[in-house]
Amino acid sequence: MTVGVVMLVHTAFDRAEQVVRHWVAGGCPVVLHVDGNVDDATYQAFAQSLDDLDQVRFSQRFRCNWGGWGLVAGTQAATTLLLDRFPDVRHVFLASGACLPLRPVNELRDYLDARPDTDFIESATTADVPWTVGGLDRERFTLRFPFSWKKHRWLFDRYVQLQQLVGFKRKIPEGILPHMGSQWWCLTRKTLQAILNDPRRKTFDTYFKLVWIPDESYYQTLARLHARKIESRSLTLAKFDYQGKPHIFYDDHRELLQRSGCFVARKIWPYADALYDSFPTKTASTPPDMEPTTATIDRIFASAVDRRLNGRRGLYMQSRFPNPDKEKGLAATPYSVFQGFDEVFPNFVNWLAKRTGAEVHGHLFATDRAHFSNSAQIYRGGLSDNARLRDYNGRMFLINLLWNGRENHHCFQFCPADTQEVRWMLAKDTQARIWVVTGAWAVSLFLSGRSAADVRAEAARLQRVENKFLTILRSTHSRARIQIMTLADLVEAPMDVLQAIIDDIAGHRGSAVTEVPKMANLDGLPAFLQDLKNQGMHPFLTGELTVHSRPGRADAGQPKPYAVGQK
Repeated sequence: MTVGVVMLVHTAFDRAEQVVRHWVAGGCPVVLHVDGNVDDATYQAFAQSLDDLDQVRFSQRFRCNWGGWGLVAGTQAATTLLLDRFPDVRHVFLASGACLPLRPVNELRDYLDARPDTDFIESATTADVPWTVGGLDRERFTLRFPFSWKKHRWLFDRYVQLQQLVGFKRKIPEGILPHMGSQWWCLTRKTLQAILNDPRRKTFDTYFKLVWIPDESYYQTLARLHARKIESRSLTLAKFDYQGKPHIFYDDHRELLQRSGCFVARKIWPYADALYDSFPTKTASTPPDMEPTTATIDRIFASAVDRRLNGRRGLYMQSRFPNPDKEKGLAATPYSVFQGFDEVFPNFVNWLAKRTGAEVHGHLFATDRAHFSNSAQIYRGGLSDNARLRDYNGRMFLINLLWNGRENHHCFQFCPADTQEVRWMLAKDTQARIWVVTGAWAVSLFLSGRSAADVRAEAARLQRVENKFLTILRSTHSRARIQIMTLADLVEAPMDVLQAIIDDIAGHRGSAVTEVPKMANLDGLPAFLQDLKNQGMHPFLTGELTVHSRPGRADAGQPKPYAVGQK
């Protein structure tokens, strides 16, 4: 007993001839179905090139349009001819002209000889697997599809919508449950004869002629009626992208194909000379009884699909700019944003850099310029500190800065006096850690030496800006890790807050905080805030600061209000 091959060919006839000769050299009879859309001259030239092979036959031709019945009709005609002309064939292997055998034919024959009654065909119900792409799964079996999806897209869509509107549903022939799977199968003679000679074949053919993409469901469904033993998998390696289109294998996939242990791969680029020269292997580099496995290829292609859809975090380009709110993290690396800390601790930037080893910037979005770490005027990647250049697209300015220095943890200061374009980005970025001391703007106003009456309008403006930022941070759309505390909370318990910051940035490399950076002189601040209230401006974001407020006065062991996790 031997293996017979049915090949569907429509292009790259020189490569198809090369593969046919390989099958025949291995003792496999081959029946070819050439797409009816191929012109007669090309067909005749191809047929003449194989005249010297006694075990090659050509079947009746049908026009094969994507998603149409022609592929099934062509397969039926070729399979019938193969079974009639070659009675010693026990298994029929369906392949295409773009398929490439990876292992010697004798290994495939031995593999099938050990499983004489097994049909290899991917076959699953639409309810069991989410394979379908394009929104039609169960409906492909209950609606009619007389129009080509590729050639007559408008008619296809309108006719589907009309059927859905009127509630039309086709009746599925009694006794079958529609299944789907790869069209590349290997079935036994008994199963194929039972399908082709089924008394209800005319009924089944009539039904499947108007199913969408019947080559992925005709044999997959009817094999369930007649097969003695089904292994729901294909012996042909075929991968599909997120749009349902087949992946094409090129020369640089050679090692990957070698490691798969699969018998046949599809779809091969016709100019992949290295693949056609290397496969099938002249001597088996894998054990003859090795099971085909696609685990490695599956992982690589899954990673490729993820990269194709989502790109790399923090890397943006014209050809791969994600849709808004569809990103998997806006920035390339985690970063920290501090609002209000440098108001309370004037040396906070230097202290934080020394304690954590992070790259700590000043106010990147200050109105005068971008304050890079170490007072640099140009940062990596040619980023200028010029405020006008930065504000042309502040969001991309920050994303580029983080990408260019992605080996470091970045921190920067932010306050209500800065430009606010990036507020929503910060809130929605899963890479951001945001620490906010509300009302800290009051410290700089107090230390300016101006009276409450003089700064009243500025204080009101800063509080409005900060309150809008807090509203954004507390929205259901924010995804950052956020800690919010009032100025009063920080003044009461600075050590615990600073320790939490060190632990968050440095992790296990962090050490216990033994002293805090020097705090600004806040003597007289409560009276200043009271003066603001007397002027009609209520600084509610500062918290309740009184003349008795002193750093570290919170009793040990009592709950601290210094860090309220909002997310």
